Amino acid sequence: MRSLAATKRATFAWAQRLRNAIPASARVCEELAELDASGFASQMTCGMQIRNFIAGEFVEPVGGCYLENIEPATGKTYSHVADSDGRDVELAVTAAEKAFGKWSRTSAAERSRILLRIADLIDRDTERLARAESVDTGKPLSLARNLDIPRAASNFRFFATAILHTESEAHITDNVAFNYTLRLPLGVVGLISPWNLPLYLLTWKIAPALACGNTAVAKPSELTPVTASLLCEICREAGLPEGVLNVVQGTGQNVGAAITLHPKVVAISFTGGTITGRKVAESCAPMFKKVSLELGGKNPNIIFADADLDAAITGSLRSSFANQGQVCLCGSRVFVERPAYQSFVDRFVEKTSELSVGDPLEQDTDQGAIVSKNQLEKVKFYVDLAQQEGGSIAAGGSAPEAINDRCRGGYFFKPTVITDLPVSCRTNREEIFGPVVSVTPFDSEDEVVAYANDCDYGLASSLWTQSLNRAHRVAEKIHTGTVWINCWMLRDLRVPFGGMKQSGVGREGGDEALRFFTEPKNVCIAKQG
Repeated sequence: MRSLAATKRATFAWAQRLRNAIPASARVCEELAELDASGFASQMTCGMQIRNFIAGEFVEPVGGCYLENIEPATGKTYSHVADSDGRDVELAVTAAEKAFGKWSRTSAAERSRILLRIADLIDRDTERLARAESVDTGKPLSLARNLDIPRAASNFRFFATAILHTESEAHITDNVAFNYTLRLPLGVVGLISPWNLPLYLLTWKIAPALACGNTAVAKPSELTPVTASLLCEICREAGLPEGVLNVVQGTGQNVGAAITLHPKVVAISFTGGTITGRKVAESCAPMFKKVSLELGGKNPNIIFADADLDAAITGSLRSSFANQGQVCLCGSRVFVERPAYQSFVDRFVEKTSELSVGDPLEQDTDQGAIVSKNQLEKVKFYVDLAQQEGGSIAAGGSAPEAINDRCRGGYFFKPTVITDLPVSCRTNREEIFGPVVSVTPFDSEDEVVAYANDCDYGLASSLWTQSLNRAHRVAEKIHTGTVWINCWMLRDLRVPFGGMKQSGVGREGGDEALRFFTEPKNVCIAKQG
């Protein structure tokens, strides 16, 4: 057991790290966590407020209201985030509109310089950002440090340099005219991002939008607002002109809807759930706004008997449980060819049971906390439903025993493997977005393709086989926007990313993003004489 003094020191160090993760501009006081008689934090008293960022300044929400921001690992409120509304969105749009004229005329080289500076500052602040992301989301600190934050910097670097190498289409028309295409910035764009990969996905939108010369009004999830606020501080330090990026904190109902419906916001890039995405599309349609929707997934992971089983198990473990299964690309339906089925299940279950569920701030934690109490209840609901539908719990299926005293009230769930489910049951068709995966045998290629496509979603899939012909053949037949072969989450920022069916509309990444955030204009010049 730790001594009382050691426990106090550890708790103070944790509170100090948390305090340092919040920009000075977002703090309202400097107190640290009080310690009760047993040496643990009884409550957070720092009263941190995460405010809006409009016209280059951190500002209070017009209505003066704040929402509790709860740390998933503890279940306790540790800060408050602005509960903004349409009035705040109006201020942000006005600031963005005012900044657009000058920013849209800024040279690509200068825009690139500023965005590269932002990337450098993200690198400089990796530890600070990673700790803030871990506390805010419940994900392991190691995951935030090694994936989320480096990818945010990469997003800025990629688009900052991409705009220096663009080309214009040109056409000679019957030797009587010369046509060329201009790609012009759209204006004020709305960027709405989810809670599972907060900085990673927010920068995936901000970077190309600003690189193309647009100004933006962004809304991060109210569940995970901290790194968006930290990014605003970085952008200001990097010299991004005021009003080019504005961040309005708050709920989808009050802020997201106001951004979507605002007549001066000419395009919406949204990542989130399919139900909300449908509402976004319905709102934008009457105004003919450009819309990009990256929505849900129920992704198949197909393992043929000739696959390298060691690699398939390692890859499937990662694709099933990365970020507690809270990644839209996670392979939540695993199909294994029958000759390899039992061996795969036995070894996969063994590896799953070895994953360490623990305090996200501990170095050896593999699985952190679920993002919210509501999301935890959703995971529990589907595990219970799976058993009602005939499924057998092969691993997990419940909350772990107490992690430690700090995390006693946190939202934790063991990584769970379910077998014996019917292919078309609800558990196999509906997005759970948690550490829950089903494993199902199949007997033929045609059968597993039918299984994979028997779903309303079509975001991503993985194939594991040593047959190149089969890999090409099956990849073509599966209805998903991305197909990984003998890998998972191997991302190249140049390739188009998005889904089919109810997984979304449009594509992000590379040239697709640059096209989305610009308006093409053809110029036709007739030859004289």
